[in-house]
Amino acid sequence: MTFPNFKNKHAEDALFNPKDFLKYLKKIGKYPSFKAPKRVIFCYSKSFFNYILAQHEVTKIEGFREMYILDDSNGQIAVAGRFGIGAPAVITLMEELIAFGVKEFISIGTAGALQKYLKIGNLVVCDRAIRDEGVSHHYAKSSKYSYASKILTANIKTALENIGEKYSIGTSWTIDAPYRETVEEARQYQKEGVATVEMELSALFAVAEYRKVEMGTILTISDSLADLKWKPQFHHKDTSRGLETLYKVALGVEYVKIKPNRDVTLNYKRNNK
Repeated sequence: MTFPNFKNKHAEDALFNPKDFLKYLKKIGKYPSFKAPKRVIFCYSKSFFNYILAQHEVTKIEGFREMYILDDSNGQIAVAGRFGIGAPAVITLMEELIAFGVKEFISIGTAGALQKYLKIGNLVVCDRAIRDEGVSHHYAKSSKYSYASKILTANIKTALENIGEKYSIGTSWTIDAPYRETVEEARQYQKEGVATVEMELSALFAVAEYRKVEMGTILTISDSLADLKWKPQFHHKDTSRGLETLYKVALGVEYVKIKPNRDVTLNYKRNNK
């Protein structure tokens, strides 16, 4: 049996779509009353989401779970968090935001290292992801990879270079069963040169291509599987520093500046953020 079970379902029309859901919200008087921002940043760590909110004056947006407009971005940037983990959770939100008019997304988060050259806190710009999750196969014909936006990927690389940050470019393995990352899979992907493992990217890339919007991502290393043993370092200071850098890059210095010396405790965990 192939997956999805219904052959070529990615090419079939859906029974209903995100625009239908927004029409429903309008009907019951809960349609969002703000203008769609240019960019939405997805944040998976609850504690890091709190850190971000502490950096800005924000306006909470009703209608899209926990999402906030950054007041000092002139309505151009919003950050979304506390929506759950993994591809299904973030894709549901992304679909609704696309239907509302958002055209640009950046995903920031932690990942596990598969290669020994990647150390805790290192930065990785992911340009493609292995589709080992279920969501993307409902949007695009089954294939091994989905791909990040070339435009946003180039912009992210330029932003990192402009602030003097070192980074790697690589493929990520996206899997939505974190407790079933097997030794043999990790060994095989190491041989293929795959850099990281996480839970969302291949689906985000596939949906962005399907809906014709821009999706880019940058990761920081929080744990390692490079020795074929799990070595978590979620609370290491370098993981914290890496996340802060991801946010600065995703934010875009053309919009706002982060307030210095904020005392915010960061606690995060890959897959169980």
